[in-house]
Amino acid sequence: MSFATTWWAAVVRGFTESQTTAVPMPVLVGIVAAAVALSVPAATWRWFGLYVTFVHELGHAYAALMTGRYVHGLRIGLDHSGRLVSSGRSAFGAAWSGFWGYPAPAVVGLGLIASFTAGRAGAAMSIGAVLLLVSLIFLRNITGIAVALCSAAIAQALVLFASPTAVNYVVLGLGIALTVGGVRDLVKLVGVHTRRRHQLASSDAYILARTTGAPSLVWLAGFTAVIGGAVALSIWLLWEMFHLTQ
Repeated sequence: MSFATTWWAAVVRGFTESQTTAVPMPVLVGIVAAAVALSVPAATWRWFGLYVTFVHELGHAYAALMTGRYVHGLRIGLDHSGRLVSSGRSAFGAAWSGFWGYPAPAVVGLGLIASFTAGRAGAAMSIGAVLLLVSLIFLRNITGIAVALCSAAIAQALVLFASPTAVNYVVLGLGIALTVGGVRDLVKLVGVHTRRRHQLASSDAYILARTTGAPSLVWLAGFTAVIGGAVALSIWLLWEMFHLTQ
């Protein structure tokens, strides 16, 4: 059996099998602590933040594709900067694509947490493994390609070799870490608009305000509403899961 056949069988297995893993409160607290440790301290955020930026930019890219825009490519910098270049005739498509960067990590985090609580972490991992491979076609710089290759390689290894229980814990931990990372980036963005206004040119809210005419505050409120909703739903799902497993 070829590697491609083995890989595809593992991807399909993620959709056909389901498993719910009970998470005692001490273990859940440990996973949350590990996720926070990835997303909050500067030393770990320097590296994990690159992955969060990658998810941010993929949020722009896939939102652009949803409205029929053509994605020319995206770049990721070691300073956590990112840039997506897309084109299309629809003003709505440009605004839609521009909006879904900052909310993407928290929304993906919610999706991962929801898949875990529903016993479908394997399906989430299979989807992630395929999407990360497809996303390689968008990258246009060395840093971005390195982040994408590393992320895709880890996802493929988990799909091929990890036990269902291990996949469940990874999906849960990654979901929480992305949610925390999304909140951290939102706080940083608000800081750009309140304390570091010399950096406004890099703000999605500022760019959206210039291209649509709606004030930056409207877009900041929109980011906050979506991210806040994702966080609230994630906490509720985890709370319900804990009580159902007691």
